[in-house]
Amino acid sequence: MDYKDYYEILGVSRSADEKDMKKAFRRLAREYHPDMNKSAEAEEKFKEVNEAYEVLSDPEKRKLYDQFGSEWQRWQQGGGRPEDFDWGQWAGGTPGAAGGRGRPSYVHYGNVEDLFGGEGGGFSDFFQQLFGGYGGVSGRGGGTGFEDLFGGRGARAPQPRPRRGQDYEQPIQITLQEAYEGATRVLQLEDRRLEVKIPAGAATGTRVRIAGAGASGIRGGSQGDLFLVVQVQSDPRFERQGEDLYADQNVSLFTAVLGGEIPVSTPAGRRVMLRIPPETQNGQTFRLRGRGMPKLSDASQRGDLYVKVEVQLPQNLSEREQELFQELQSLRQ
Repeated sequence: MDYKDYYEILGVSRSADEKDMKKAFRRLAREYHPDMNKSAEAEEKFKEVNEAYEVLSDPEKRKLYDQFGSEWQRWQQGGGRPEDFDWGQWAGGTPGAAGGRGRPSYVHYGNVEDLFGGEGGGFSDFFQQLFGGYGGVSGRGGGTGFEDLFGGRGARAPQPRPRRGQDYEQPIQITLQEAYEGATRVLQLEDRRLEVKIPAGAATGTRVRIAGAGASGIRGGSQGDLFLVVQVQSDPRFERQGEDLYADQNVSLFTAVLGGEIPVSTPAGRRVMLRIPPETQNGQTFRLRGRGMPKLSDASQRGDLYVKVEVQLPQNLSEREQELFQELQSLRQ
């Protein structure tokens, strides 16, 4: 049997710990895996890497290898000729299985998570991207062996598993008043007529799910969903910030000076009276509690409406009005 330097194959020092060897093995396994590397020597190189890691990752085997080199198997077996050693037991099979003695008929591809990472939970993104479309390989804790997916002669062909249908998205526009009160849209999807409710408090970007209205599943997989993506149209009366609304309100000079009440529009389409105290300054803001937008999670709760006063100066004054303003000015000096 030719001597193979397993440390050199993995590219690690003889003092390398388990973490270093696992890191080296993952890197080389990705580089030479037959599904990732189609070169002629890749498969043979992958087998060498796998063989080296099988030995060095096992403390007992590594100890024998460090002591006896290529003869480590003989000493492990308690004597006999090295060429009689049944490689099948280290190839994921059982002693005496197909392939007989000598070189194995297939190679053990290692634990899925050891090869592609995934410490801390489940398959890595790499594994999902590469093998996500195949059945027969389970996550942590068992399932079909890795050989079933990548095995050599006699291995079972991978069976594609059912896939869920694709989700669709469709933009839909509503007015601010519809967002305040909730709205209904009727959709015609092939032979189906659907009435979809858009909840009160919906904002731009809110997604309304219609289960089973997406693409059909593949190989018996479940139907995808349709998502209506809400876009709330701008309203000239209000500026929306979350559940709060902001509005500008014109107020006459006389009302601002003497006080009074003015009607203010609300998103519900109604008007409420806002009391303006005497000597209100231009730009002063008043808060109408609970007159804003309903919360999407709980329509019984609402934000506030903030009204900013814009004092309007009188125009086209008569001579008498000008005299009165001049008289007022003289009183204020």
